[in-house]
Amino acid sequence: QVQLVESGGGLVQPGGSLRLSCAASGISFSIYTMGWYRQAPGKQRELVALISSTGSTNYADSVKGRSTISRDNAKNTVYLQMSSLKPEDTAVYYCAAFLGSYNWGQGTQVTVSS
Repeated sequence: QVQLVESGGGLVQPGGSLRLSCAASGISFSIYTMGWYRQAPGKQRELVALISSTGSTNYADSVKGRSTISRDNAKNTVYLQMSSLKPEDTAVYYCAAFLGSYNWGQGTQVTVSS
């Protein structure tokens, strides 16, 4: 059974930083493409960042230069380091594991507000 557990969300001030973590179990983690998506109230879920099994990365334009996705295959964990956070980054952030189909975590709330 695939399980993705996100952590690291919370309230942060504009301009601040945050690191999200997603611990995976029930999958051969190293062969999966891992990603972070987010969904703000009233909006569709959108891609934030992806990292392939080979370490190639892809970012949404809205977070490019402010975010870094990384993975630790030994720990079955994917990370999203976010900096220079803006109020518009406020959303529920979801971890995803993709290998032919998507598996989703339960999400973690990130609120950027003063």
